[in-house]
Amino acid sequence: MAKTMEQSVNVNDVSRISTGTSMKGEINSPSDIRIDGSFEGKVISKGRVVIGDKAVISGDIICENVDFWGKMTGALYVRDTLALKEGCVVNGDLHVKRLSVELGARFEGNCKMLAEGEFEKVAGEVSAAAPAHASAAGNSAASSPVHSSSKSSLGGVSLK
Repeated sequence: MAKTMEQSVNVNDVSRISTGTSMKGEINSPSDIRIDGSFEGKVISKGRVVIGDKAVISGDIICENVDFWGKMTGALYVRDTLALKEGCVVNGDLHVKRLSVELGARFEGNCKMLAEGEFEKVAGEVSAAAPAHASAAGNSAASSPVHSSSKSSLGGVSLK
């Protein structure tokens, strides 16, 4: 008899961008994130990121796990498992430990399968880089983070 283990998630521990909502900037969260609206910038989460089927993302996502139904242009850095669901469209590079692709999912770009310990290096380099949405003119309003923090940690990687 197989034992199934379900992870209990408190609804108050999930950050959410609802359908019809647009945001630009950087999100840095110790918890799970669900995006159903549009987001431009960088998402950093120590938990699971869920991209709903109506979501449109432009930028980078750095996290533990991703369930992806929406559309995205940018790079995904996933410590464990990226699940590309039927109907999703991803244009960009994937850096993942495990990849699951359903029939009907679209992906254009490069895929790098990460070895143990490699996530910290690539995630650290990306998180230290300028936000993907910052303008060439250096518009400070465009580059200000949604959640401001001088330093946080993602699995031992110091993020600035």
